[in-house]
Amino acid sequence: MLNKLYSIIFLLVIPTIGFSQVEEINPPDFIKTITFRSNTTEGQLPILKLGETLNLEFDALTGDEEDFYYKIEHFNFDWTPSNLMKSEYLSGIDGQRIRDYTNSLNTFQIYSHYDLTIPNQQTRRLLKSGNYLITIYDSYDEIMFSRKFMIFEDLLGVGVQVKRTRNLNNIQEKQIVNLKINSNNLNLVNPKQTVKTLIIQNNNLNATISNLKPQFTIGNELIYRYDDEASFWGGNEYLYFETKEIRGANIAVQYVDLRDLYHSYLFNQINRSKRPYTYFPDINGNFVITALNVDDVDSRADYSIVHFSLNNELLLDKKIYVYGNYNNYALEPANEMIYNSEKQVYECVFPLKQGFYNYKYVAVDANGNLDEGAISGNFWQTENNYKVLVYYRDLGARFDRLIGFGETNSEIITN
Repeated sequence: MLNKLYSIIFLLVIPTIGFSQVEEINPPDFIKTITFRSNTTEGQLPILKLGETLNLEFDALTGDEEDFYYKIEHFNFDWTPSNLMKSEYLSGIDGQRIRDYTNSLNTFQIYSHYDLTIPNQQTRRLLKSGNYLITIYDSYDEIMFSRKFMIFEDLLGVGVQVKRTRNLNNIQEKQIVNLKINSNNLNLVNPKQTVKTLIIQNNNLNATISNLKPQFTIGNELIYRYDDEASFWGGNEYLYFETKEIRGANIAVQYVDLRDLYHSYLFNQINRSKRPYTYFPDINGNFVITALNVDDVDSRADYSIVHFSLNNELLLDKKIYVYGNYNNYALEPANEMIYNSEKQVYECVFPLKQGFYNYKYVAVDANGNLDEGAISGNFWQTENNYKVLVYYRDLGARFDRLIGFGETNSEIITN
């Protein structure tokens, strides 16, 4: 009887352990500038069409020409492991060394630039659509970092429209996303159960709304016209700076100093949450590596120590971070701002490769709750990018296919 009881407990516990959601692993301090390139989507979030090339690049600032390897895994819609064998979603093999790398040349910061392209000679093709995780590890099998990416089949028409919220309590601060999914010739059986959606704001997997159910069907169209359930805080336009001329002041750089490396001091910023909305173009939190008079930014662009400064009262119950896609929107000690009581400003310092960067200041409370608008404010007029992914698992299927992709911008927001 006791053995039988243990068996029941084992069966109940093991599935819970085995099917936890996977999380991305952030890199150590010496891994910088993790960059994806794609022909399909805007920004650093890789959403690829089935058959498209995946390019992952990063720098190792050790200068030791270390060996790095990669592993690719397939996941369900909810980022639990799928039931597919590796041979079912990958043609060839992974676990291979990244062979394409170059050492920096004529830079103060010594680094090696690594470039992984899939398909390649060993990993010939990714065969299925859906969610993937690529993990980079070193010769000692220690994980350096991991990143999520998605591969879609272009089987559906996905219409996306951004509107101002109809909720009067947040009408000045929120945007809602309406969807219209055209199934074309596909027979979507029981779509309320088999079709799942994911809405992503500004390529940030921390700012998503998932698994909305279609409210009604018109012909072969699934209609989603939620308000509160599909609403995002509007946020504010991202701040930005440029260091493509590393020896002199550029856009939003007050001055430059040379020590062991170049130091770029940004202009002091202020709290924008109580100020009127002002439009200025941004790239929605992303970054672009660029440098003047350099023919190969991969290995000849240098690093500078960037000094951030925010004029804000001391918040005893919150932490403030520099937030952006430059580090995959991570909240880490390296980008946490420290209050300087003498200057009465928050300050933060860390290295970035030459380029054009978007960022904003965000607050996190003692419970770990992120508030993007605490320093920047929330405005319904803000220009944001929205991506929509549509997943489908037919009855009896073993994994979630990603069968549709849509994208829009709130520049064309309507009431």
